Amino acid sequence: MRFMVLVKADKNSEAGVLPDEKMLTEMGKFNEELVKAGVMLAGEGLQASSKGARVRFSGGKKTVIDGPFTETKELVAGFWLWQVKSKEEAIEWLKRAPFEDTEVEIRQVFEAEDFGAEFTPELREQEERLRAEIEAKH
Repeated sequence: MRFMVLVKADKNSEAGVLPDEKMLTEMGKFNEELVKAGVMLAGEGLQASSKGARVRFSGGKKTVIDGPFTETKELVAGFWLWQVKSKEEAIEWLKRAPFEDTEVEIRQVFEAEDFGAEFTPELREQEERLRAEIEAKH
C-alpha cells in the first residue's frame, strides 16, 4: 500500500523560514531510516504558497489565482510517498518523525485494483505504459 504523508504548513513555512541545522540533521536521519527500511519512495519540502498558484476549473473556464493563500491550515509544506503494509504501519513510522507543534496527514494512494471494472484492460495497459515512460525519463 502506498500512502501520501502531507506535512501541513504553518506561519513559519509560509514566511519562508527554513529549518535550522538541528532539524535538517534529524530529518536527514529519519529519511535515512525510511530509505533503509524500503518505506520511502519520494519526499520533498515545498516553497511557500506566495511562490505558487492555483488554477480553478469551473463551467469550462480556467482561472489562475496567484499565491499567497490565506488559510495556512489548509496548505501543505512538504510530503513523502511511502510504501508500507498498512495505515497502522504508516502511523507508526510517522510517530518517529522529528516534528513538534505541527500536524501531518496520511492518505492512502489509489491503486489500479481500487477502480474495479471501470478501469478496463485498455486503461490498465495505458497506465502501465505511462508509468514505464515516466521511469525511463527519470
